[in-house]
Amino acid sequence: METILSQLLNGLDKGSAYALIALGLTLIFGTLGVVNFAHGAIFMIGAFCAVTLSRIFSISFETIDPTKTDFLGNPAVIKTPYVEAWFGPEMGHWLIDWSVPLAILFSIPIMIAVGYIMERGLIKHFYKRPHADQILVTFGLAIVLQEVIKYFYGANPISTPAPEAFKGSYDFGALLGFEANRIVYPYWRLVYFMFAAVVISAVFSFLRFTTFGMVVRAGMADRETVGLLGINIDRRFTFMFGLAAAVAGTAGVMYAPVLSPNYHMGMDFLVLSFVVVVVGGMGSLPGAVAAGFLLGVLESFASMNEVKSIIPGIDQIIIYVVAIVILLTRPRGLMGKKGVMED
Repeated sequence: METILSQLLNGLDKGSAYALIALGLTLIFGTLGVVNFAHGAIFMIGAFCAVTLSRIFSISFETIDPTKTDFLGNPAVIKTPYVEAWFGPEMGHWLIDWSVPLAILFSIPIMIAVGYIMERGLIKHFYKRPHADQILVTFGLAIVLQEVIKYFYGANPISTPAPEAFKGSYDFGALLGFEANRIVYPYWRLVYFMFAAVVISAVFSFLRFTTFGMVVRAGMADRETVGLLGINIDRRFTFMFGLAAAVAGTAGVMYAPVLSPNYHMGMDFLVLSFVVVVVGGMGSLPGAVAAGFLLGVLESFASMNEVKSIIPGIDQIIIYVVAIVILLTRPRGLMGKKGVMED
């Protein structure tokens, strides 16, 4: 029971990242009909927004303290972050410590701008082109963005710690009465899961309960009819591209303490998230979220030593095996609609 619960928590954590990226992919495909292989790069850029803000807050100036000496007997050089000098030691330390959550506010306008520029500058020219062309051009864009990040930040992962308040682990074993066994789980991973739940709920609520969202859903179902009503559906769909970019970007920001950002993390998540979208059903938002959590949990259980001892390497292929089985039995995915990508 303890092992099952531990793996379930690991699966929900990973599934949260898959679901958020897949949600953005599905928003873009459902509104614009574009298969956006650059979406993983947006997740990566979000993670590096957290790195950038942390570095900005940590920029320091040096002063000489004659009352202290180093090991050579020279006056000590003291480095003081500018934020501590400007806002005081306590406030400055708080800003540095909470740089990752604060990077959400930093990243949202950046990600919306990146999404807008991508859609207006490149992707809009491929709306009526075959999906193969869309995949090629967005995949090429992802590689370009990946190399830009590599040039400015280097090839090595960059550690981005969570706030001190969320370091450590929570003992679920004590909560559930398992006195003999501890089931510890990092606080920040629980925070990430709750963050994903809030973002997913907010996106669905926006689409369901606001007039803007209702128009977007109507445009997803019948774009031409909505256009005949005098509504500029293209402008709304461009906004949805920016919203999808913001969702992926903030997901990357919050994932930075879980997985140290590196230039290829976007590509690593993109391939798996695209499989999630296909399994959930192309264009289905609930399908993308459900498939994200389902495949995240299955991947977690497949990584158990007991399972790998029976089927070596199953943790590396379980998602693809499940995808093949589901597509053979349900070609449209779990919640896919008739006619989507069937031409």
